[in-house]
Amino acid sequence: MKQMAKPALKIFLATPRGFCAGVDRAIQIVEKVLQKYGAPVFVRHEIVHNRHVVQTLEARGAIFVDELDQVPPDRPVVFSAHGVPKSVPEMAHKQNLFFIDATCPLVSKVHIEAQRHHTMGNEIVLVGHAGHPEVIGTMGQLPEGAVTLLETVADAANFQPRDAARLAYITQTTLSVDDTAEILSVLRQRFPGLTGPPREDICYATSNRQAAVKAIAARCDTLLVLGAPNSSNSMRLVEVALRAGCRQAFLVQNAGELDFTRYTGMATLGVTAGASAPEILVQQVLDAFALHYDTQIEEVAVTHEDIEFKLPRILLD
Repeated sequence: MKQMAKPALKIFLATPRGFCAGVDRAIQIVEKVLQKYGAPVFVRHEIVHNRHVVQTLEARGAIFVDELDQVPPDRPVVFSAHGVPKSVPEMAHKQNLFFIDATCPLVSKVHIEAQRHHTMGNEIVLVGHAGHPEVIGTMGQLPEGAVTLLETVADAANFQPRDAARLAYITQTTLSVDDTAEILSVLRQRFPGLTGPPREDICYATSNRQAAVKAIAARCDTLLVLGAPNSSNSMRLVEVALRAGCRQAFLVQNAGELDFTRYTGMATLGVTAGASAPEILVQQVLDAFALHYDTQIEEVAVTHEDIEFKLPRILLD
């Protein structure tokens, strides 16, 4: 019996995609701690928002916990890349725990900005998503009530500062560039003296991945983002794709979640990955489509990333 020819599928592969320098550093920290101190090593919360990464580290001896009271006193604990409130290392000191902080340096930069504005007596607004670990960590750098969270344009329009002449803003690092610009535009119109960071807080990796999606979205019948539902930067890529003209865009965690009934009649596909998704997940998706289609892959690059962050000194011995 003659085998049916597979339909043709052009795949546009967005670049940059996948791991950013902060994620790569955080994973390396857990791996180095395991090498240096042996298993088990405890990690407070997911080191990054990706189940594949978490499960891979679990297989090597990492144990992920919600709170520090689950960590025995004789084992090291790593804090996640998203950053933690000041109360967490304070509690670790009280419990005599040995801890290593894997907070992304670009998140730490926002923490420093928040502290600087607070010291200067400025009221601070944080543009971000309620409940996200990075937002919890950033707001937790200062006393309760010192930072007001704004999530939407409506929040910005309704916000009433104590003193409009002494108002500063910071942002979560993984937001939609366009959504954040709209919120900040409203704030600047209302408060011309608004003070911001010397360089924007949305990180280079978030901006680059969104730009790469914008470069291919209008050419794609469907766009897939490899990432986790609790990954802010991954969810924003889905939104960016739809806003940039892609007919449909989906978040999938891995090739096992592909629903090929969604792709009937598709001729062009876009593929990218959030900053915490490893390249192996992208390759598995490409392999899965190659089983169903005669695929032709075109990589579309908007920039080249070569940023690396140093590991904590204690791990460089």
